[in-house]
Amino acid sequence: MANHLPVERKAAVVRALVEGNSIRSTARITGVNRGTVLRLLVDVGARCADLLDEMVYEVHAPVIELDEIWSYVGKKKKNITEEDKAKGRKVGDAWVWVSLCAKSKLVINHHVGGRDAGSALAFISDLAPRLACTPQLTSDGLSSYVDAIEQVFGPECTYAQLVKHFGAGHPGLGKYSPQKVQWTTKTPLVGHPDESLISTSFVERQNLTMRMMMRRFTRLTNAFSKKLANHKAAIALHFAFYNFVRPHMSLDGLTPAMASGLVTKTWAVEDLLGWPLPDENLTVSAA
Repeated sequence: MANHLPVERKAAVVRALVEGNSIRSTARITGVNRGTVLRLLVDVGARCADLLDEMVYEVHAPVIELDEIWSYVGKKKKNITEEDKAKGRKVGDAWVWVSLCAKSKLVINHHVGGRDAGSALAFISDLAPRLACTPQLTSDGLSSYVDAIEQVFGPECTYAQLVKHFGAGHPGLGKYSPQKVQWTTKTPLVGHPDESLISTSFVERQNLTMRMMMRRFTRLTNAFSKKLANHKAAIALHFAFYNFVRPHMSLDGLTPAMASGLVTKTWAVEDLLGWPLPDENLTVSAA
């Protein structure tokens, strides 16, 4: 006979997921049925998306770093078939665009889409109304940012690009060995940005955190997302946990949401589960 999954077991499932475990390993660790784990992820992810939309507003972020990180759903872009296109399957590359406050480390907004002008405009259009001050923006050298920032902010911000120049790969090292940065170029594009604040270091570190804390982003495994909805749910859960629950060492143990003044205390996983309505029971069976 099926049992109702209590809040403490739901919280255990969420904690396992946000610490980088896959759906199957979370099921083994918690003893919760794999299908139930996946349904819980989608449910909590939807709640977290609403939480981020509602709570992350009026953010005082004078310096913001922008970046995008590659991921994919179902299969990589090069493996998409004509049948996939004909049936409208949502598979292929799924870039995650991220904005981060350099001071509080708060992820202000994110967008899942392509690495193109349309996604850049959607991302920047969502960022602007969340801010309580005029920011200095820094991105990498992706040209799509330029038009999007000019359309949305106009001259009401300062903006620069930081372009990294990499050296040749070292002989004998594998394909996945990272190249060394030889030098960087800082290019002011809007206004007169403070050159000392032109950086993408913090948001690039957030990209590493994403790969460490979401199993779907781990390279060279079969843990990638199979459905776009599940992918988006996992990303929303990650950012809600990162902003509101996980203390940040560089902030003296505060969460980014506390450092930004959005909340006054560290949230618990149970707070994510209860947003915005009392959570509903899910059916659970032995794994």
